[in-house]
Amino acid sequence: MKAIADTGLLVAFANRNDRHHDWALTIASQVTEPLLTCEAVLAEAAFHVQNTALVLAFVRDGLVVPVFDLVRHLARLSQLADRYAERKPDLADLCLICLSELHPQHRVITVDVEDFRIYRRHRREKIPLIVPPALA
Repeated sequence: MKAIADTGLLVAFANRNDRHHDWALTIASQVTEPLLTCEAVLAEAAFHVQNTALVLAFVRDGLVVPVFDLVRHLARLSQLADRYAERKPDLADLCLICLSELHPQHRVITVDVEDFRIYRRHRREKIPLIVPPALA
C-alpha cells in the first residue's frame, strides 16, 4: 500500500480505546512499505497518545517514515496557509497536502474528513483519501 499517514491513524493504532482502533489495525496489517508522513504528524501523535517512545517505535519498526522537508517546501506551505486561512489549518495538514502533491499516487489515510474533503492539491484536485468506513 502506497499511502500518507495522518495523525488520526497513528493515534487510533496506538490507543485501544479509540473508536477507530480496529480500522487502524486493519490498515496497519495492509502496510507493505512504510507510510509516508512528516515530523508534524509524529509530534501531534506523540502529544495525543502521551507516549513519544511509542511513536518513535512506529518509525523504527517501519510503519511510517518522515519524508517531508519543511524548509525546502516553505513557500508552498505558506501559499497553502494563506489559501486555507479561514479553516485555521495546522502545520501537519499543510505538510500532508504538500506530500500529496509530491506523491500523487499515494492516498492520505485520515480520520479528519471534514478538512481533507475541503483541501485540494494543485488548487483544484481532490486529495484521494482512506478513511474509516463510519466516516466514508
